[in-house]
Amino acid sequence: MKSPLTEKPETATSDTPGPAASFLRFVVLGGGVGVLSSLAVPLLATTTPWAVSNAIITVVSTLLCTELHARFTFAKGRGADRREHWQSAGAAAAAYLTTCVAAYVLHLVQSSPGMLTEQIVYLGASGLAGAGRFLILRLYVFASRRDRTTCSPRQRRTVPGPVAMAA
Repeated sequence: MKSPLTEKPETATSDTPGPAASFLRFVVLGGGVGVLSSLAVPLLATTTPWAVSNAIITVVSTLLCTELHARFTFAKGRGADRREHWQSAGAAAAAYLTTCVAAYVLHLVQSSPGMLTEQIVYLGASGLAGAGRFLILRLYVFASRRDRTTCSPRQRRTVPGPVAMAA
């Protein structure tokens, strides 16, 4: 008889949530942190340049979200490792650029927008960047090696280079 106290492996099992459940968790967790970030960026921007405020909040929120997504969104059963943090940071860098470009364009169109307008633009850009980030995290960062491999070892044979023909 097996002991009920047997340890479970730390790898993803069949309990890994499907795409819809993962996306819902991603929206709730990432969206919650995003809303808090949208409040923090303009407040911090009252004492520092907007791009610096955005960078600080992006770093802090990325670290928090990567941990939340590893543990809950993609149900890895553990925190994110160094590789996952770096890869997630790459996706967050793209999100940072997206929000900066959106704020820059807003300030080109409207020289001194109100805080509400800045928040609306920031949240819109964050939502767009978030959808792309979900795909990157789900399909690459937190996917198991087996999920990322789309072909069998037989299909991965190397193709020989051109062969020089004797004249």
